[in-house]
Amino acid sequence: MRRSLCALLLLLTSLTWAQGVHPVTGRKYAGVMGAGGADWLTRPERETEEQPDEALKAIGIAKGSSVADIGAGSGYMTIRMARLVGPAGKVYANDIQPRMLELLRENLKKQKIANVEPVLGEIDDPKLAGSSVDLVLLVDVYHEFSEPRKMLRHIREALKPDGRLVLLEYRGEDPAVPIRPEHKMTVDQVKAELEPEGYRLDQVKENLPRQHILIFRKN
Repeated sequence: MRRSLCALLLLLTSLTWAQGVHPVTGRKYAGVMGAGGADWLTRPERETEEQPDEALKAIGIAKGSSVADIGAGSGYMTIRMARLVGPAGKVYANDIQPRMLELLRENLKKQKIANVEPVLGEIDDPKLAGSSVDLVLLVDVYHEFSEPRKMLRHIREALKPDGRLVLLEYRGEDPAVPIRPEHKMTVDQVKAELEPEGYRLDQVKENLPRQHILIFRKN
């Protein structure tokens, strides 16, 4: 009987993954935005809707630090982070779409920024070296992961012992935030999914118009 129950649980878990749903929270994965969405990432109204500079100020990024922008796209946040860490710092700009990284390189060249290293990742691995970064930033990206648990484990390995993982996610608790439900997350959802992977919630900042700033550290 016990063996049959274990087999049933394994089957249900595999079905949950096949359906693109998180096995802990039941949250449906949103899916990755294609390279055709680059215009959405650089839309003028993003400045007021997301206040990226205010977000980075609230997070706090030290000069000379090593940081990673996962799901960097064409570099909207990457370029800001590169200026904050300065010439002595380093930004790893990660994306799983080669076309996005091509656009990123073009933008870096235009801006004459030399402290960014584009990194082609995979859906389950950001391809970052172990203990290499002080901070990993996920801006409206985590909810798109199709292999979130594997990604979180690799990110944890890439963080230095005192490193931080920061998620910006549209507030799932607020129906007034004009984003489709699968592209929003609640604080409770994020905690429930990250804590089993070796993270603890350190801070929640709510100074942005529509997004949570969720700062995690390694357990």
